[in-house]
Amino acid sequence: MQKVFEVLPAISASPSTVLILGDTGTGKELVARTIHALSPRRQGPFVAVNCGALPDTLLESELFGYKAGAFTGAVKDKPGRFALARGGSLFLDEIGEISPALQVRLLRVLQDRIYEPLGATVSESTDARIIVATNKDLSKLMRQGLFREDLYYRVNVVRIELPPLRKRKEDIPILVEYFVERFNRLQARTIKGISGEALALLMAHHWPGNVRELENIVERAFILCNQDFIGIEHLPEELIAGRGSMEEISDLRSAHDLLDARYIQAALERNKYNRSATAKELGIHKTTLFRRIKKLKIPLPDQDGRSRTQ
Repeated sequence: MQKVFEVLPAISASPSTVLILGDTGTGKELVARTIHALSPRRQGPFVAVNCGALPDTLLESELFGYKAGAFTGAVKDKPGRFALARGGSLFLDEIGEISPALQVRLLRVLQDRIYEPLGATVSESTDARIIVATNKDLSKLMRQGLFREDLYYRVNVVRIELPPLRKRKEDIPILVEYFVERFNRLQARTIKGISGEALALLMAHHWPGNVRELENIVERAFILCNQDFIGIEHLPEELIAGRGSMEEISDLRSAHDLLDARYIQAALERNKYNRSATAKELGIHKTTLFRRIKKLKIPLPDQDGRSRTQ
């Protein structure tokens, strides 16, 4: 995520189309809104459309608008999202869901910046900055003939890939702290935080729903918690009953050790398991790092690439 944060200002300053990739719940729209907020277009509108939530015919009228008389019930002109986003940014979420026919029309807008509302005889123009997102593999859809190759290369100008929460578990304590502060403000509560045992369960969870799932779990805990700290008893039963989760907690014994292990493991991977470089990044002595690796039983690859535990 630090790499994503580092490139956001430069991406925001450019007018290029942005493709945001990531699993459901990783925060693609939040990144799109951040790009808009950091851009020279920040005073303009930010218009979002979930392409997967609308049928094809309705999506077409939502994007391009229509003129009075274009179809039964169209008694007056209605501007589309491309018109509403002039001077700002248009965010097309789940772009992998749109039909091949609509892909052709979208390609023309991206190439020429012009489109025709339904029932119109004169083309209109838009200067909206286009940001698209998907949780699907567009290159795979392209090979299957479900996504146009020319549209793929048109939207894949600047690409941002958001890692799933299971691959950045060191962020979980920070996110939990943020959600606790947020729900304290929204619900006028004074919950101080989360217990070590409950945090350990969160750290050991696989998080198929990513950050959105974590937010929902913290919100649910707020409803049930009537004490200073969120405990295990306030977490969903399926989280507590996870066999793999309990085994991981038993191995590492505490949430602090689990977080420490995740943090060190990530640093080791970034430095290709070079312990000197890893210790330097973490700001600790190499012998201290070695002791932590041994204590936390962090697996290290052998020369043949297989993992082994210190």
